[in-house]
Amino acid sequence: MTQTSIQIIHDEHNALSAMLRSIGMMVARGPGAQSDNFFDVLRTMLFYIDEFPERLHHPKESELLFPRVARLAPETVPVIARLEQDHVKGESAVRELQHLLLAWELIGDSRRVAFEVATKHYLAFYLEHMRLEESVVLPAAKKLLSEADWQELDAAFASNCDPLTGKYPVDPAYEKLFTLIVTRAPAPIGLGGT
Repeated sequence: MTQTSIQIIHDEHNALSAMLRSIGMMVARGPGAQSDNFFDVLRTMLFYIDEFPERLHHPKESELLFPRVARLAPETVPVIARLEQDHVKGESAVRELQHLLLAWELIGDSRRVAFEVATKHYLAFYLEHMRLEESVVLPAAKKLLSEADWQELDAAFASNCDPLTGKYPVDPAYEKLFTLIVTRAPAPIGLGGT
């Protein structure tokens, strides 16, 4: 039985982990002499997180994957409840980071520490969220879901098409976003040295 959706979830988690590590590296380095590029790239990366994982990836987990696993593996219910709370918190947290970044950019260094602290907390929160999904929910899903469940999940997750996984063409509507991230963000997500 193929489980394409599991591979898509792993690929999306890997792309997001790379994005989060790049954000952490950029924040640790600071804007340096290229402050315009620094703020542009960080703003773009945060927009990506808000646009793709929050709007495409998480709803499919919440609506399709988590209910099936919770029904078949009741021992996962406390973890799934936490993950659901994370999904709700994550959306507002990324928007708060966008606001804090804008405050730092427009008001100056007096707002830098607030952004750095919030970013550090957000990165740890998000990485732990993905770890829980991969260590609790996905193993239970692999063990318990039916072929019909996998067909529905595979079809739903296949429509995500996150180009940062390296497996999909860039949607023309997002071409500028991904070009900016890939060309100006530091490794591991991009080719730039910011």
